[in-house]
Amino acid sequence: MMQIEGHHHISMVTKNARVNHDFYKKVLGLRRVKKTVNQDDPRMYHLFYGDLTGSPGTELSFFEIPNAGKTHRGTNAITRIGLFVPTFESLIYWKNRFENLQIQHEDISSYAGRDALQFEDSDGLRLVLLNLNGADVPNHWQRWTDSHIPLEHQILGMGTVEMTVANSKQLSDTLETVFGYSLAEELKEGMLYQSVKGNVFGEILVVQLDGPKEKRGKGSVHHLAIRVKDGDELRLWKERIVNAGFKVMKITDRYYFESLYFREKNGILFELATDGPGFTVDSSIEELGTVLDLPPFLENRREEIEAYLEPID
Repeated sequence: MMQIEGHHHISMVTKNARVNHDFYKKVLGLRRVKKTVNQDDPRMYHLFYGDLTGSPGTELSFFEIPNAGKTHRGTNAITRIGLFVPTFESLIYWKNRFENLQIQHEDISSYAGRDALQFEDSDGLRLVLLNLNGADVPNHWQRWTDSHIPLEHQILGMGTVEMTVANSKQLSDTLETVFGYSLAEELKEGMLYQSVKGNVFGEILVVQLDGPKEKRGKGSVHHLAIRVKDGDELRLWKERIVNAGFKVMKITDRYYFESLYFREKNGILFELATDGPGFTVDSSIEELGTVLDLPPFLENRREEIEAYLEPID
């Protein structure tokens, strides 16, 4: 039986790769696990942050678009990203850290049924730290011990992803009937779905909102990728999505994983991405994220690509 095991990664737009790197590594203490380029437009950085190896479910990725304008918030968009921290004491630690660093944040409150601390990154991307309350994390997640954040308060990986849509029934039907998500709870914010019942690492919060569609810019979310075991399973999912009446973009070998994209009826872009081979396919664990890595089909353009990109470090 095919099963979506949770989130794989999520991709956003940043205006400046250096500023982005400073925020996610120096402020949030995440590891930059891959410095590469957008394979469809190699003039654009594509940065990945996560745990020790960028395990599926921990990856935050960013496309650098220097001319990106302001995001005008609205509906039919991915509107908030949850990140798990171990305990309530971790939320207090992060609130104090944000205050000291003058990071835009709110008071500790409740979100998606958990203690939460909402904040924004340097581009205005909306994020929220969620109290995992000491629960176990997936076995394949690996802490990055060189982070300057104390181990007991480090960000663990992705939590609830919020999707705001004009027609919540359409999105809910896609999650339930195509991918097998189950409704975990109806909350004041919206409907909370889980890819595996009882497993919090693949949660999607569906929020209903009428009004203008979001106009995307810096700090907006491009797509959510969900986990598929391997290429064979990916092809079975493609067949299932097509049979459900959706147009599917071709399966693409991204070198670090295989993937396909499709849009659900509100326009939310999903990617299905395989767990492997992962970011260590062309790098040792020790050297992850330290140099510009290019997939083999772009290697012959390295000189041209490096000449175009502004240095980050």
